[in-house]
Amino acid sequence: MIAITGASGQLGRLVVLQLLKQVPATELVAVVRDASKAADLAARGVQIRTATYDDPASLELAFAGAERVLLVSSNDLGNRVTQHGNAIAAAKRAGAGQLVYTSVLHADRSPLGLAQEHYETEKLIAASGLPHSILRNGWYTENYTASLPGALANGALLGSAGEGRISSAARQDYAEAAAAVLTRPIEAARVFELAGDDSYTLAEFAAEVSRQSGKELPYRNLPEAEYAAILKQIGLPAPLADLIADSDRGASQGGLFDDGNELSRLIGHATTPLADSVKAALAG
Repeated sequence: MIAITGASGQLGRLVVLQLLKQVPATELVAVVRDASKAADLAARGVQIRTATYDDPASLELAFAGAERVLLVSSNDLGNRVTQHGNAIAAAKRAGAGQLVYTSVLHADRSPLGLAQEHYETEKLIAASGLPHSILRNGWYTENYTASLPGALANGALLGSAGEGRISSAARQDYAEAAAAVLTRPIEAARVFELAGDDSYTLAEFAAEVSRQSGKELPYRNLPEAEYAAILKQIGLPAPLADLIADSDRGASQGGLFDDGNELSRLIGHATTPLADSVKAALAG
Protein backbone atom coordinates (compact mmCIF):
# COMPACT_ATOMS: atom_id res chain seq x y z
CA MET A 1 0.00 0.00 0.00
CA ILE A 2 1.16 3.52 -0.86
CA ALA A 3 0.06 6.61 1.08
CA ILE A 4 0.28 10.01 -0.60
CA THR A 5 0.00 13.18 1.47
CA GLY A 6 -1.42 16.36 0.01
CA ALA A 7 -3.35 14.11 -2.36
CA SER A 8 -5.95 16.74 -3.23
CA GLY A 9 -3.27 19.30 -4.08
CA GLN A 10 -1.79 20.16 -7.46
CA LEU A 11 1.10 17.70 -7.33
CA GLY A 12 -0.32 15.04 -5.02
CA ARG A 13 -3.44 14.54 -7.14
CA LEU A 14 -1.34 14.05 -10.26
CA VAL A 15 0.78 11.47 -8.45
CA VAL A 16 -2.33 9.52 -7.42
CA LEU A 17 -3.68 9.62 -10.97
CA GLN A 18 -0.34 8.42 -12.30
CA LEU A 19 -0.17 5.60 -9.77
CA LEU A 20 -3.67 4.50 -10.74
CA LYS A 21 -2.21 3.54 -14.13
CA GLN A 22 0.14 1.09 -12.40
CA VAL A 23 -1.32 0.13 -9.01
CA PRO A 24 -4.80 -1.11 -7.99
CA ALA A 25 -6.84 1.66 -6.43
CA THR A 26 -7.31 -0.43 -3.29
CA GLU A 27 -3.55 -0.21 -2.68
CA LEU A 28 -3.55 3.60 -2.65
CA VAL A 29 -4.29 5.89 0.28
CA ALA A 30 -4.97 9.56 -0.42
CA VAL A 31 -4.16 11.57 2.70
CA VAL A 32 -6.03 14.88 2.66
CA ARG A 33 -7.19 17.60 5.02
CA ASP A 34 -10.70 17.72 3.52
CA ALA A 35 -12.16 14.46 2.24
CA SER A 36 -14.71 16.29 0.08
CA LYS A 37 -11.88 17.53 -2.12
CA ALA A 38 -10.93 13.96 -2.97
CA ALA A 39 -14.39 12.68 -3.84
CA ASP A 40 -13.31 11.92 -7.40
CA LEU A 41 -10.44 9.76 -6.13
CA ALA A 42 -12.78 7.95 -3.73
CA ALA A 43 -15.11 7.24 -6.64
CA ARG A 44 -12.23 5.44 -8.34
CA GLY A 45 -11.68 3.20 -5.33
CA VAL A 46 -8.82 5.07 -3.65
CA GLN A 47 -8.89 4.99 0.15
CA ILE A 48 -9.34 8.49 1.59
CA ARG A 49 -7.93 9.29 5.02
CA THR A 50 -7.92 12.70 6.66
CA ALA A 51 -4.93 14.13 8.49
CA THR A 52 -2.99 17.33 8.90
CA TYR A 53 0.73 17.91 9.29
CA ASP A 54 0.05 19.57 12.65
CA ASP A 55 -1.69 16.49 14.08
CA PRO A 56 0.80 13.61 14.56
CA ALA A 57 -1.90 11.19 15.73
CA SER A 58 -3.95 11.72 12.58
CA LEU A 59 -0.87 11.14 10.44
CA GLU A 60 -0.05 7.86 12.15
CA LEU A 61 -3.59 6.63 11.54
CA ALA A 62 -3.43 7.77 7.93
CA PHE A 63 -0.18 5.89 7.34
CA ALA A 64 -1.32 2.66 9.05
CA GLY A 65 -0.64 -0.33 6.82
CA ALA A 66 1.26 1.67 4.18
CA GLU A 67 4.54 0.20 3.03
CA ARG A 68 5.50 3.43 1.28
CA VAL A 69 4.68 7.04 2.12
CA LEU A 70 5.04 10.00 -0.22
CA LEU A 71 5.50 13.14 1.86
CA VAL A 72 4.53 16.05 -0.37
CA SER A 73 6.08 19.11 1.24
CA SER A 74 3.83 21.46 3.17
CA ASN A 75 3.21 24.97 1.85
CA ASP A 76 3.10 26.46 5.35
CA LEU A 77 6.27 28.56 5.09
CA GLY A 78 8.21 28.81 8.32
CA ASN A 79 6.46 25.83 9.90
CA ARG A 80 7.43 23.13 7.44
CA VAL A 81 10.31 21.57 9.36
CA THR A 82 8.09 20.91 12.39
CA GLN A 83 5.24 19.66 10.23
CA HIS A 84 7.48 17.42 8.17
CA GLY A 85 9.05 16.12 11.36
CA ASN A 86 5.58 15.10 12.54
CA ALA A 87 5.00 13.20 9.30
CA ILE A 88 8.41 11.49 9.38
CA ALA A 89 7.91 10.32 12.97
CA ALA A 90 4.38 9.15 12.18
CA ALA A 91 5.58 7.15 9.18
CA LYS A 92 8.18 5.45 11.34
CA ARG A 93 5.69 4.67 14.10
CA ALA A 94 3.27 3.29 11.51
CA GLY A 95 5.94 0.89 10.27
CA ALA A 96 6.43 2.34 6.79
CA GLY A 97 9.12 0.63 4.75
CA GLN A 98 10.01 3.69 2.67
CA LEU A 99 9.57 7.46 2.84
CA VAL A 100 9.72 9.54 -0.34
CA TYR A 101 9.93 13.32 0.04
CA THR A 102 9.50 16.18 -2.43
CA SER A 103 12.42 18.53 -1.78
CA VAL A 104 13.93 21.23 -4.00
CA LEU A 105 16.70 21.12 -6.58
CA HIS A 106 20.20 21.06 -5.05
CA ALA A 107 18.73 21.63 -1.59
CA ASP A 108 22.13 21.17 0.07
CA ARG A 109 23.71 24.05 -1.85
CA SER A 110 20.83 26.06 -3.29
CA PRO A 111 20.90 29.89 -3.09
CA LEU A 112 17.10 29.90 -2.77
CA GLY A 113 15.82 30.80 0.66
CA LEU A 114 13.11 28.15 0.50
CA ALA A 115 15.77 25.42 0.29
CA GLN A 116 16.65 25.71 3.97
CA GLU A 117 13.46 24.08 5.27
CA HIS A 118 13.76 21.37 2.64
CA TYR A 119 17.34 20.56 3.57
CA GLU A 120 16.49 20.51 7.27
CA THR A 121 13.72 18.05 6.43
CA GLU A 122 16.14 15.90 4.45
CA LYS A 123 18.38 15.70 7.49
CA LEU A 124 15.44 14.65 9.69
CA ILE A 125 14.61 11.90 7.21
CA ALA A 126 18.19 10.64 7.18
CA ALA A 127 18.27 10.65 10.98
CA SER A 128 15.03 8.67 11.15
CA GLY A 129 16.72 5.57 9.78
CA LEU A 130 13.84 4.96 7.36
CA PRO A 131 14.74 3.79 3.85
CA HIS A 132 14.10 6.88 1.77
CA SER A 133 14.27 8.62 -1.57
CA ILE A 134 14.56 12.40 -1.86
CA LEU A 135 13.00 13.95 -4.95
CA ARG A 136 14.81 17.26 -5.35
CA ASN A 137 12.31 18.82 -7.71
CA GLY A 138 13.32 21.74 -9.88
CA TRP A 139 10.89 24.49 -10.79
CA TYR A 140 7.45 23.68 -12.15
CA THR A 141 6.94 25.48 -15.46
CA GLU A 142 3.46 26.28 -14.14
CA ASN A 143 5.09 28.55 -11.56
CA TYR A 144 5.62 30.96 -14.44
CA THR A 145 2.76 30.14 -16.81
CA ALA A 146 0.26 30.79 -14.01
CA SER A 147 1.20 34.47 -14.14
CA LEU A 148 0.62 34.84 -17.88
CA PRO A 149 -2.91 36.31 -17.79
CA GLY A 150 -1.74 39.16 -15.58
CA ALA A 151 1.48 39.66 -17.54
CA LEU A 152 -0.35 39.82 -20.87
CA ALA A 153 -2.95 42.19 -19.43
CA ASN A 154 -0.22 44.49 -18.11
CA GLY A 155 1.99 44.23 -21.18
CA ALA A 156 5.13 42.94 -19.46
CA LEU A 157 6.54 39.96 -17.61
CA LEU A 158 8.17 41.04 -14.37
CA GLY A 159 10.84 39.20 -12.41
CA SER A 160 14.24 39.29 -10.78
CA ALA A 161 15.91 36.29 -12.41
CA GLY A 162 18.23 38.28 -14.68
CA GLU A 163 20.06 36.01 -17.10
CA GLY A 164 19.70 32.96 -14.85
CA ARG A 165 18.74 29.83 -16.75
CA ILE A 166 15.76 27.86 -15.45
CA SER A 167 15.56 24.12 -16.06
CA SER A 168 11.86 23.71 -15.34
CA ALA A 169 9.52 20.87 -16.22
CA ALA A 170 5.77 20.42 -16.13
CA ARG A 171 4.20 19.37 -12.85
CA GLN A 172 3.05 16.19 -14.62
CA ASP A 173 6.68 15.25 -15.27
CA TYR A 174 7.48 15.46 -11.56
CA ALA A 175 4.32 13.47 -10.72
CA GLU A 176 5.47 10.71 -13.06
CA ALA A 177 8.87 10.74 -11.35
CA ALA A 178 7.28 10.31 -7.93
CA ALA A 179 5.14 7.45 -9.19
CA ALA A 180 8.21 5.81 -10.75
CA VAL A 181 10.14 5.94 -7.47
CA LEU A 182 7.15 4.67 -5.48
CA THR A 183 6.84 1.60 -7.70
CA ARG A 184 10.50 0.64 -8.08
CA PRO A 185 12.46 -1.51 -5.64
CA ILE A 186 13.05 0.23 -2.32
CA GLU A 187 16.54 1.66 -1.81
CA ALA A 188 18.14 2.45 1.54
CA ALA A 189 18.86 6.07 0.62
CA ARG A 190 18.73 7.84 -2.75
CA VAL A 191 18.68 11.46 -3.84
CA PHE A 192 17.31 12.42 -7.26
CA GLU A 193 18.16 15.84 -8.73
CA LEU A 194 15.17 16.42 -11.01
CA ALA A 195 14.89 19.17 -13.61
CA GLY A 196 13.78 19.76 -17.18
CA ASP A 197 15.87 18.69 -20.15
CA ASP A 198 16.04 22.25 -21.48
CA SER A 199 16.54 25.61 -19.83
CA TYR A 200 15.54 29.20 -20.57
CA THR A 201 15.90 32.71 -19.22
CA LEU A 202 12.77 34.67 -18.35
CA ALA A 203 13.48 36.86 -21.38
CA GLU A 204 13.37 33.72 -23.53
CA PHE A 205 10.22 32.62 -21.74
CA ALA A 206 8.59 35.98 -22.53
CA ALA A 207 9.71 35.70 -26.16
CA GLU A 208 8.02 32.30 -26.47
CA VAL A 209 4.82 33.73 -25.01
CA SER A 210 5.04 36.63 -27.48
CA ARG A 211 5.49 34.21 -30.38
CA GLN A 212 2.51 32.08 -29.45
CA SER A 213 0.13 34.78 -28.27
CA GLY A 214 0.87 37.30 -31.02
CA LYS A 215 1.21 39.97 -28.33
CA GLU A 216 4.56 41.55 -27.59
CA LEU A 217 5.51 40.64 -24.03
CA PRO A 218 8.83 42.16 -22.92
CA TYR A 219 10.61 40.91 -19.83
CA ARG A 220 11.38 43.57 -17.23
CA ASN A 221 14.06 42.59 -14.76
CA LEU A 222 13.66 44.29 -11.38
CA PRO A 223 15.63 44.43 -8.13
CA GLU A 224 14.36 41.75 -5.75
CA ALA A 225 12.87 44.24 -3.27
CA GLU A 226 11.02 46.15 -6.01
CA TYR A 227 9.62 42.95 -7.48
CA ALA A 228 8.45 41.75 -4.06
CA ALA A 229 6.78 45.10 -3.41
CA ILE A 230 4.85 44.89 -6.70
CA LEU A 231 3.69 41.37 -5.89
CA LYS A 232 2.39 42.59 -2.54
CA GLN A 233 0.65 45.53 -4.24
CA ILE A 234 -1.31 43.15 -6.46
CA GLY A 235 -2.52 41.21 -3.45
CA LEU A 236 -0.07 38.38 -2.77
CA PRO A 237 0.54 37.65 0.91
CA ALA A 238 3.87 39.11 2.03
CA PRO A 239 5.55 35.74 2.78
CA LEU A 240 4.61 34.40 -0.65
CA ALA A 241 5.66 37.59 -2.44
CA ASP A 242 9.01 37.52 -0.69
CA LEU A 243 9.44 33.83 -1.52
CA ILE A 244 8.75 34.37 -5.23
CA ALA A 245 11.13 37.33 -5.45
CA ASP A 246 13.82 35.48 -3.50
CA SER A 247 13.44 32.45 -5.77
CA ASP A 248 13.96 34.64 -8.83
CA ARG A 249 17.04 36.09 -7.19
CA GLY A 250 18.23 32.55 -6.55
CA ALA A 251 17.56 31.70 -10.19
CA SER A 252 19.81 34.59 -11.23
CA GLN A 253 22.58 32.80 -9.32
CA GLY A 254 22.00 29.48 -11.07
CA GLY A 255 19.80 27.98 -8.39
CA LEU A 256 17.18 26.64 -10.82
CA PHE A 257 19.57 25.26 -13.45
CA ASP A 258 20.53 21.64 -13.86
CA ASP A 259 21.63 19.78 -16.96
CA GLY A 260 21.89 16.26 -15.56
CA ASN A 261 18.69 15.01 -17.30
CA GLU A 262 17.93 12.73 -14.35
CA LEU A 263 14.21 13.49 -14.55
CA SER A 264 13.81 12.34 -18.15
CA ARG A 265 15.81 9.20 -17.47
CA LEU A 266 13.60 8.39 -14.48
CA ILE A 267 10.30 8.84 -16.34
CA GLY A 268 11.54 7.27 -19.56
CA HIS A 269 10.82 10.16 -21.92
CA ALA A 270 11.79 13.77 -22.55
CA THR A 271 10.38 16.36 -20.18
CA THR A 272 7.57 18.62 -21.40
CA PRO A 273 8.99 21.34 -23.68
CA LEU A 274 8.48 24.96 -22.65
CA ALA A 275 6.54 25.63 -25.85
CA ASP A 276 4.01 22.93 -24.95
CA SER A 277 3.47 24.34 -21.45
CA VAL A 278 3.02 27.85 -22.81
CA LYS A 279 0.54 26.58 -25.39
CA ALA A 280 -1.48 24.81 -22.71
CA ALA A 281 -1.49 27.89 -20.49
CA LEU A 282 -2.60 30.21 -23.27
CA ALA A 283 -5.39 27.79 -24.20
CA GLY A 284 -6.68 28.18 -20.64
